[in-house]
This record gives sequence, C-alpha cells and structure tokens, in this order.
Amino acid sequence: MLSSLKRLIIGRPLRTEQLQEEKLPVWKALPILSSDALSSVAYGTEQILTVLAPIGALALWYSLPISGAIIGLLTLLILSYRQIIHEYPGGGGAYIVSTDNLGWFAGLIAGASLLIDYTLTVAVSVSAGTDAITSAFPVLHKHSTLISVFFVLLIMLLNLRGLRESGTIFSFPTYLFILGMLGLVLVGLGNVAVHGIPANVPPVTHTFPAGLGWFLLLRAFSSGCSALTGVEAISNATPTFRKPETKNAARTLALLGLLLAMLFGGTSLLAYLYHITPSPTETVLSQIAEETFGRTLPYYYIQGTTALILILAANTAFAGFPLLASIMAKDKFMPRMFASRGDRLNYSNGIIVLALAAIGLIVAFEGEVERLIPLYAIGVFLSFTLSQTGMVVRRWKQRNPGWMRKIAINAAGAVVSFIVLLIFAVTKFTEGAWIVVLVIPLFIFAFYQVRKHYEAVAEELRIDITADKPEKKDHVIIIPVGGISRVVRNTIAYAKTIGDDIVAIHVAFTEEDADKMEKKWEQWNPGVRLVVTRSRYRSVNGPVLRFIDLVQERVGDNLITVLIPEFIPRRWWQRFLHNQSALWLRFLLLLRKDVIVSTVPFHLRK
Repeated sequence: MLSSLKRLIIGRPLRTEQLQEEKLPVWKALPILSSDALSSVAYGTEQILTVLAPIGALALWYSLPISGAIIGLLTLLILSYRQIIHEYPGGGGAYIVSTDNLGWFAGLIAGASLLIDYTLTVAVSVSAGTDAITSAFPVLHKHSTLISVFFVLLIMLLNLRGLRESGTIFSFPTYLFILGMLGLVLVGLGNVAVHGIPANVPPVTHTFPAGLGWFLLLRAFSSGCSALTGVEAISNATPTFRKPETKNAARTLALLGLLLAMLFGGTSLLAYLYHITPSPTETVLSQIAEETFGRTLPYYYIQGTTALILILAANTAFAGFPLLASIMAKDKFMPRMFASRGDRLNYSNGIIVLALAAIGLIVAFEGEVERLIPLYAIGVFLSFTLSQTGMVVRRWKQRNPGWMRKIAINAAGAVVSFIVLLIFAVTKFTEGAWIVVLVIPLFIFAFYQVRKHYEAVAEELRIDITADKPEKKDHVIIIPVGGISRVVRNTIAYAKTIGDDIVAIHVAFTEEDADKMEKKWEQWNPGVRLVVTRSRYRSVNGPVLRFIDLVQERVGDNLITVLIPEFIPRRWWQRFLHNQSALWLRFLLLLRKDVIVSTVPFHLRK
C-alpha cells in the first residue's frame, strides 16, 4: 500500500540510464533556476523604499541612483559567474570555488552560507508570495502562515517528482510573470510618456534631506541588494543542464541578467514616478499595478502571477540545496544520505530536509518577510565575496590570456560584495542578522565533526587484504521464546543449520507459568535446552539481556547469535494488533558488542 501511495504522489521510479533525459534545456532551466532572482523584483524596490520613506518625499528620489548601483553590481556578478560556469562545470558554485582556491575552511564557510541562503530563499519567497495573495484578498491575511506552509509542502512534492516534470509545471507561471511585468513596465512608462510626469512626483535633489545620511543610504542600498539573491543558482547547478552544459548555463545566466535589470530598474522608476510608499497592508508592486491598470483584470493578473513566481521562487532553492548537499556529502562534510538519488533520480533527502527547515523558519517568524530578509542576505553576499575572491586567486595563479580583464571583474565583484556584506552585518545586526553570524560557525563545526566521524570509521574498518583473512569463530545461539508454536519450531529448525550450541530462554511472570512451560517443553523435546527465568516486574527484555550478559561472561571471545522468532501478518494493518516486542528487543541488542541479531520470520496465511 505504501509503495502504491508513493508512486501516486511522486510517480514511478526512473532507471539510472534515464538521468540524461532529466537534464534541463534553457527554456526549462530559466524558470527553475532563475525564479528566485526574478521574483525578487517583487520586493527589491520595496526594501529600498522602506528605508527611505520615513525620511519624507525628498528622500524617495535616492531610490533611483540606489537602483542603478544595484544593477551595476548585478552586471559584475553576472560576468563573474559566467566565468565560474566555464571554470567549474561540475557545479557547487561558491563552495567548490572557495574550497579549490582558498582552502577547506573558506569552502565550508561558503557551503554553510549557501545552505542557509537556500533555506531562507524558500521561507522568504513563499512568505512574500503569500503577502501578494493577501494584498489582493485581505480576508486571508490572518491565515498567511498556514498558507505559506501549504505552498512549501506542495513545492516539495512537485520537486520529488523530478526535474523534468517540475520544470514543465514551473515554467508557465514564470513566463506569465515575465510577460506581465514587462507589460506593466511598458504600459506604466508609456502612460507617463503620453500624459506627462505626475504632479506629485518627488523633486530631484542633490542635497540630503534632513534625517537622511550616508548610513541610511547604505542601509537602503544593502536592503535593495536582496534583489540579487539567486543570481548564483545557475552556476551552482550547471550539471543539471543539457549538453553542452556550460554553454547552456551561460546563456541562461545572460538571459537572467537582462530580464532582472529591465524589470527591477523599471519597477523602481515607476515607484518613483507614482510616488509610491510602502504600506503594511499592500505591497509596493500591488500599488504600482493599481496605479497603472486600476483594479481591473490586468491588476489581478499581475498580482496572481507575482504570487505564483514568489512562491515558485522557492524552487530555485529546491534545485540548488540538494545538489550542494550531495557535493558536500561526497566530500564527507554532510551525511551520506544527501548523496543518494531517489526514485526519480533527484536528491530526495535534500529536498525533504530543505522543506522541513523552511517550514520551521516560516512558523518561527510567522511568515513576516521584513523579519526574514535581514537573515537572508548575509549568507548570499558572504558566498558572493568568497567565490569572487577565489576566482581572483585562481586567475592570478593561472595568468592565462586575458587574465587581467577577468581578474578586474572578479576583484570588483569581491570588493563590492564584501562592502554590501559589511553594511548588512552592521545595519541589520540587531534586526536578526546576528542569528546567521552565530549559525554559520555552528554549521562549520558540525561539518568538521561529520568529516571526523567518517574518517575515524574508515580508519577502523580498513583492512590489509593481503594479510587479514576471515577467521571462523564458535558461537552460542540464543532463542527467546514466548511459548511453543510453529514460529518457535521454525526458528529452532533454522538454528540447527548454523550451529550446535543452542539454548532457548523463556521469561515467566509467575511460578505457575514457569512450571507449565518447563513441562510442555520437556514433553515437546525439540532437542534444545530451555532456560526459564522469572520476572516479578512483568518485563521480558530485561531478563533476556541479563541472561545474554551471563552467557557472554561464560563464552569469552566467542560470538553470540540471538535469533528472534517473529510471525508476519498477511495484511499490513494487522501488525498494529500485536505488540512489537521483537522490534524493541532487536533495537536493544543492536547496541551490544559481539552480539549478532537476526529475525526468523514466519509468514501467516490468514
């Protein structure tokens, strides 16, 4: 039944040979890997205005040069990550670049930053998408956390079905959003061109208004840089592209950069021209769409596609997190389960863990984007800084033709990313950025502990194949029995095929039960000695474990094999009608040294 339910939810298992069929063409990769960056158009401008608006109308003009500076940084990052795609076609992004050029410690910092970033991407994008829905339908506002959790689970299930299938599902909303946003920008700017600049547009100023200083400008710039999150996702996931992987990944990244610059720059300009200010009940993008179209069908189209792209932006993280976790698992810094592909040839364990972590964040922060954003960008720009610095070191070592131009791009990206990182760390520290600053070292400590464990296990399990040969050891076979039945007969018959030193143990709760069992066993006479022990506290496992301890003292270095008789009901639900004493005893015995545990099943017919 469970197998049938699993197939219904995620589909039939795929053969390993079908992995190439799951690779993505450019038109599918763009919505899967760029939805995070594209969706940030919905809240990037709002983050800038949230900082500037309290100062007054005169401060709003500064949103334009700030947006221009962010687009300039975007250009640097796009150019730099195109280089990373060609240099590191195996994916992994900042983790691989930092590890290869700056050492393991820097790589682990980048890895921790990216894993945190991916988790926050899911929480932020889904929460922002829910805000878009509740802006259009305010009655749903009180249920926003529950709605966000539902969408995370839905995206998780879609991703468990595989890259190709989820790519088809996610592509249409992304392209609908792109068309809607291009239409919004073109119609909005066209209205301004035809009807002139609105009368209430804040004037251009070359002096700081009262209350506005460099600190607030830098804070607004860093907040607006949240629009750049997700730019690295394409280089991180280069192996998921169809051949030629690097060329297709570079094309997709170029398309992303062009679209993001146009949409972010256009919405920032419209927000200024329409004199839009942030509202606690309505997003800035909603106000721009209402000003452009009114509460007509195009407005609801913009809100609907915005909600979809914001929610589906989480899919970028569902593509990046499992892949990065698998790479780190192969390097022994994360549990090996993250390196295993699921039935649909995806890294299903990473997908599930990411969904659960994001749901935890959404519930903890009640789905409030403003509280999640400060946590969001620290990891993003830390990974940006490390990857760009790693590329500078690589270019300097190789010094291939054209290295000076390339190193200039990487160095500029590293410096600007580091400046943004410092601004975020200082301006957002008390708003929650301190959590990420604390969590990253904890992640790094955990990574080292995992690697240390794997190395210790490998060292202890390693053998010399030229000298170490298997040796035969004598062993005592112990069979816990609850009574005389076909299950016990079947287990004794099997025990006689693997050894001669066999003893059965029965735990009785009363003297009468003990005498009755001894007489019946003597009458049955299966050729195996029975030991009956009494338990005044009605415990079975305790007396059995104590008996095994006594046998261990007697046999010394010899092994002990415990065969547990167990009957298996015909139907799965019938298992709940019987106690699980065999299961619990098996768990306890697995913790014992030099004790081999095995279950001898007897399948019931009725």
